[in-house]
Amino acid sequence: MSAAARIHRPRLTTVRRDDGRVSPLELFFDLVFVFALTQVTALMSEHPTWTGLGQGMLVLSALWWAWAAYAWLTNYVAAEEDRERLLMLAVMGAFLVAALAVPEAFDEHALEFAIAYAAARWLHIFIFAEANEDIDAGQAIRRLARTAVPAPALLIVSAFTDGATQTLLWVLALATDFAGPYVFGVRGFRVSPGHFAERFSLIVIIALGESIVAIGTGLHELDAGTIAAALLGLVLAFGIWWSYFDVVAIVAERRFRQSEGERRLRLARDSYSYLHLPMIAGIVLMALGMKKTLAHVDEPLKTVSSVALFGGIALYYAGHLGNRLRIVRTINRPRLVAVLVCIALIPVGTEVDAIVALVIACLVTSCVIAYEAVRYADFRARIRHEGG
Repeated sequence: MSAAARIHRPRLTTVRRDDGRVSPLELFFDLVFVFALTQVTALMSEHPTWTGLGQGMLVLSALWWAWAAYAWLTNYVAAEEDRERLLMLAVMGAFLVAALAVPEAFDEHALEFAIAYAAARWLHIFIFAEANEDIDAGQAIRRLARTAVPAPALLIVSAFTDGATQTLLWVLALATDFAGPYVFGVRGFRVSPGHFAERFSLIVIIALGESIVAIGTGLHELDAGTIAAALLGLVLAFGIWWSYFDVVAIVAERRFRQSEGERRLRLARDSYSYLHLPMIAGIVLMALGMKKTLAHVDEPLKTVSSVALFGGIALYYAGHLGNRLRIVRTINRPRLVAVLVCIALIPVGTEVDAIVALVIACLVTSCVIAYEAVRYADFRARIRHEGG
């Protein structure tokens, strides 16, 4: 092919998203991710063991990394154009197949999951390359491909193994994929902060939706106890929502907007792609704990279920701590205390009735909200209403 033909070959449409609006196609794409989260909860619910919990977190990490990659892509590519829509449909198909295979991703459907995941990751590289006409971005894509191409291949290899070997290959594959942007950097990419921040905020909402779904799927009968537990589950999800959207999301987006150049790219990588994962994982674990609570409200939680409930909340707050440390270089002490308290409450959850454990979980998140609302009242008002 001649140089002229390469220069003038058809490219995908790129776009500068300065208005911060997430497109309808992106929201449609995220619906498939919702189903994938539900399947992760189902996997852990059907296998309420340490192995099941670990497998669920590995699958969630893989799905998250693939989703985050497309958050970067659709921040750059005008996904509403015809050709781009069809390519995104192909990606959604790969995500859907992967989601369908999630409950048996380490067993009967390991190969189906691995191939579908690989297709999603490799399509990402292909679409990014097709959309790119910038030399710096082209070099960034080639650096990204150094890990994004071989890592999914390792998952395909793992499908032909089992036990410790399979788990080791999964860990190696994910470590390779996650390490790429950190080791090789993100220089050459570009992000529009408003759109990017909104995309990740919406995925937090979507993950919280899974916790609401868990309330319904955990019910076996409707009586006074389960109604009370369902309402407590709603209060808990509301507390988690409040802790993110009250101030955290606002401050993070403003700092993101104020950053420029490579500093902005590193902030997008660290604060959003990396540090939102523990938040999402915490919410999914919490949803599992809520589901187990609703199933047997008058019995103590099993150890794994108590770890899911209280450990999930702790992991969620730990994500907040890491995010704040990365953005403003300070520690949120109330949330650090909440992390330690939730860890200490794990054995308590195995001794009291499940509904009591849920009450305690609600008290923890509610106390964090109440303390911060009073202690930081002036700061909250300035951030939320005065743009300070």
